[in-house]
Amino acid sequence: MGPRISQHETANGNVIDVRRVVKTYETVAGTFVALQDVDLKVGAGEFVTVVGKSGCGKSTLINVITGIDRPSSGEVLVAGTRVHALNEGETAVWRGRTVGVVFQFFQLLPTLTAVENVMLSMDLCGMYPATERYERAMHRLAQVEMADHADDLPLTLSGGQQQSVAIARALANNPPLIVADEPTGNLDSRTAGTVFRLFEEMVQGGTTIVMVTHDDDLARRARRMVRMADGRIVDEIACGHNH
Repeated sequence: MGPRISQHETANGNVIDVRRVVKTYETVAGTFVALQDVDLKVGAGEFVTVVGKSGCGKSTLINVITGIDRPSSGEVLVAGTRVHALNEGETAVWRGRTVGVVFQFFQLLPTLTAVENVMLSMDLCGMYPATERYERAMHRLAQVEMADHADDLPLTLSGGQQQSVAIARALANNPPLIVADEPTGNLDSRTAGTVFRLFEEMVQGGTTIVMVTHDDDLARRARRMVRMADGRIVDEIACGHNH
């Protein structure tokens, strides 16, 4: 379902290569260290979940990988690109083509229909001929069982339906990497299971997925689970569910 990443686009076969990343924030109370010397490698077609208590650095790690945040020191290589070295304009273009980002709170544009929300990603990145975008967007909505709701506005949809549309949007440009921050956090268990199964299918098709979750049972269904605490990776557990 997703594109395979060729060897030359990876750093030593890794789609994600985070090297000794430190991220600090200056606050009224002093310097807050969100990430301390984090190393993380994720191979092509791997499904990795990131768990840990609130405030342990999970979202900061995700933001550094997707270029939303810049590390204070260290290097972030994604699909062969030195993300930490890009300027804002370059980051936006790179992200649109390389990473599908799924947020906990959907972030759909309320005035656009489901299919228009999915097409917008293609428009913004200039991906695919304009004549093909509608059909491609419909295909992505069909994958998440939302084709029947293509012409509905987000506010008329349930939380699970909105998240499904958001995932279709993340898939719009066929990115080699999907990064999801608590994508099932607002969903009931049945819908969460559907979303997770979709991710598993995508991994089988060669897409690389990193997913932050507070649900340990879901997390263990991935190939590898990374546990964070106090801005560090404290444990990595091979779960081995998908082969």
